[in-house]
Amino acid sequence: MEAALTILALLLVAFVALGVYATVKAVGAAKRGVDRTITQARRTVEDTTLRAKSFGQVGVAGELAQLRLSLRTSMRATQDALHAGVAEDASLAESVDLFRRLSAHGLELDDELKRLEREPDRATVAGLLPKLRERTQRITHSAESLRWAARDRARQFADDDLDALNAQIDIEAGALRHWAVDEPSSQTSGAGASATTPGQGPGTDWPEPAASADPSVGSSTADEAWSGPAREESPQAITAPDPRLRTTYPWQKSTRPETTN
Repeated sequence: MEAALTILALLLVAFVALGVYATVKAVGAAKRGVDRTITQARRTVEDTTLRAKSFGQVGVAGELAQLRLSLRTSMRATQDALHAGVAEDASLAESVDLFRRLSAHGLELDDELKRLEREPDRATVAGLLPKLRERTQRITHSAESLRWAARDRARQFADDDLDALNAQIDIEAGALRHWAVDEPSSQTSGAGASATTPGQGPGTDWPEPAASADPSVGSSTADEAWSGPAREESPQAITAPDPRLRTTYPWQKSTRPETTN
């Protein structure tokens, strides 16, 4: 009895622990989903704001917004391309590591540009724009190099696979059309066989009867060739059965003797 209670208590504790673990995992997944949604919404709002500033404002503020927008767009496109490619090509793992290091510089530059947007001294900011522009171009150029290299690699693999597939299809198509190659050779062999057999025309299937000096022998041989084996003997005359030897049955009438007058 005590053993059964101990087992039930252990099962209860295991079920409770499992429920707590599942609840924690579900809450964590929901929290990550909410955080991801909030981050995407915030990013969308910032991109829309930067796009509006780059087109609606002129001068230092507009150029800063343009630099931030180009930086964020290039980094996000490279990130999506590398993460999509590394799932199919493990050799892109090193490229992903390099992009993480590049992202640190990109985030630092984006934060600096964001602080300069709120800077009231526009003259100082205008003096910093050439260096900021050069730094942004260097980061975006590196990101674009990684992105296009990954895309070219994936395209090259796709082209190689397509070339191999086309070669296999050509071989299979040639195997399916083997009748087009065998048909002339079969006609040639048939013509050669008919030319090398003298004395036989097309459609001749029966042997010629052997010649003999006796006409009767020749006619019998011809009959055997067309009608089958020779008959052993001529047919005999049919003899009528003797009525006296016939079996009589009770229901039959007896035969009356013939009388002569």
